Amino acid sequence: MDVPQFQALIADLTRQLDGRALDAGLADWLNTHYGADSEGFAALTAACQTGVAEGWLCNREGGGIRYGRVLKPTSDTHGFSVDVVDMADLAGPHHTHPNGEIDLIMPLTPGATFDGHPAGWCVYGPGTAHRPTVAHGRALVLYLLPQGAIEFTRSA
Repeated sequence: MDVPQFQALIADLTRQLDGRALDAGLADWLNTHYGADSEGFAALTAACQTGVAEGWLCNREGGGIRYGRVLKPTSDTHGFSVDVVDMADLAGPHHTHPNGEIDLIMPLTPGATFDGHPAGWCVYGPGTAHRPTVAHGRALVLYLLPQGAIEFTRSA
């Protein structure tokens, strides 16, 4: 697996997300079609684990979080950027999602959660904000950001 292969895998998913509202309905659709027991989830998880092991994912570190933007928003990814973080039992920096955020939660420790969500997907609509938190162990989290939009804030 390399970055172009990873991009092709992501593009297959983002093609299906293109133009959809970022809301609870999308989270339900993702968890139905790409849920924790699906082949798609397994493929994305394996790709992310490989990327971390090979050093092209999560290649930066700060505040106990390994992170990195692997893909900028382009037409190839249907306007979504792709970031992946590696977190264990901590809260990350508070931020807002001007256009929303789609998160794939991949526990590395059985039972690890992201913002209270188990393995699978959660979706934050446009204008939402949070302090991303991994609890009960370690997890990789893949963020799809429409147009790459994210705004870090000073408030918690």
